[in-house]
Amino acid sequence: MDLTQALSAARRRADREERAYAGDEERPLKGYLALMGAYGAGVAGLVAAARAARRPVPRLSPYDVLLLGGATHWVAHTVAKDPVTSPLRAPFTRYRGTSGPAELVEDVRGSGARHAVGELLTCPFCLSLWVTTGFGAGYVFAPAFTRFVAGSLAALTGADLLQLCRARLQDEG
Repeated sequence: MDLTQALSAARRRADREERAYAGDEERPLKGYLALMGAYGAGVAGLVAAARAARRPVPRLSPYDVLLLGGATHWVAHTVAKDPVTSPLRAPFTRYRGTSGPAELVEDVRGSGARHAVGELLTCPFCLSLWVTTGFGAGYVFAPAFTRFVAGSLAALTGADLLQLCRARLQDEG
């Protein structure tokens, strides 16, 4: 069996496994695999760049973790749900309505990689891994600027929380 035949056989097996796993649902395993590969390659590239630049791995204080948590939440939620960022999601989603203050509900559309990217872009939990990795890279390559940006975004998270609390209190009153 030559390489072409082996790859063709592997692809047929993968297609069978994907159909067996997904059943009647759209579960784009190849798209997910591509996203995982892109993430892994990105992290490997960041590690290689940090080593080449002889950048140390920073120690995160509890303050840094809190800052990064707030900033990551704000960025991931804004990208995944905010009306203003809907042009980023539009090629992968269909508008369905609103679900809360400044929050959209969108259905993922397409198939394969397009569907997988749509699921990533509409899920703040899924996006958080990518966002926090970006902040981690920022701490390695530009720590002061990254702390400033993360602090500003964490402040927005706090402001959003206060806005939601105020709205709830006004609704109850």
